[in-house]
Amino acid sequence: MVEQPGGFSFDLCRRNASLDKLGIKPPNVRKTGTTIVGVVYKDGVVLGADTRATEGDIVCDKNCEKIHYIAPNIWCCGAGTAADTENVTGMISSTLELHRYSTGRRSRVVTALTLLKEHLFKYQGQVSAALVLGGVDNTGPHLHTVYPHGSTDTLPYATMGSGSLAAMSVFESRYKENLTREEAIDLVAAAIKAGIFNDLGSGSNVDVCVITKDGKEMLRNFETPNPRTYNRTKGYLFPKGHTPVLSSSNQRIGDLVTVEDVVPEAAEAMEVDQKP
Repeated sequence: MVEQPGGFSFDLCRRNASLDKLGIKPPNVRKTGTTIVGVVYKDGVVLGADTRATEGDIVCDKNCEKIHYIAPNIWCCGAGTAADTENVTGMISSTLELHRYSTGRRSRVVTALTLLKEHLFKYQGQVSAALVLGGVDNTGPHLHTVYPHGSTDTLPYATMGSGSLAAMSVFESRYKENLTREEAIDLVAAAIKAGIFNDLGSGSNVDVCVITKDGKEMLRNFETPNPRTYNRTKGYLFPKGHTPVLSSSNQRIGDLVTVEDVVPEAAEAMEVDQKP
């Protein structure tokens, strides 16, 4: 058996160069869209996410769930490729459950953080999972961000996804220390709505997850800022007055309707234009 030398392997670089000479181009990277946020308040952590799932330039799911279970006291928002975020969080959740069976202790947030970043670093960004990890353990509330390459941040509030800049503007202007539960939920909802209305990849509803030492509360569709205006049986339900009505009359099929019958002002204008 030939022993593999240490260090990086550049075999794939040579393969890609040979494919390029044959005219075979690598696939384009698809843009993903999401707004996910988190904030630490005095009693725990509040996570939030929008509910729009996109496939290229089209919306494929208007009410998907982007807040994933890690442990009873730890939850995680995912941005990026939906399959990657679901499988990575599911794998770490399974590992932590086995660890709890082995030790008989509640999972710590830093343990989940370490497992996530080690896994993502191993694949050097090929696993498209950007995560906002939050939870409460015996050392208090914690909030972390995990980037696809494995780097992490520990912050009192965090945003990720294509709508993160709009969401961050809300946190930067309204965040304060020792937020109450209601203040934290309102702040998270406002940040998600900023992403929904300012980022084309984010949209639909606002999901909120509140985590405390006593457990978690999932507020599914906490706000619905984009209500459906189309009813499949009744059509569009716009109230009367949205569009000004110039004239209304009942006409039998085949009757000739002249311009004077609908818009008298237009007929006068036509007569003026026709004068020499």
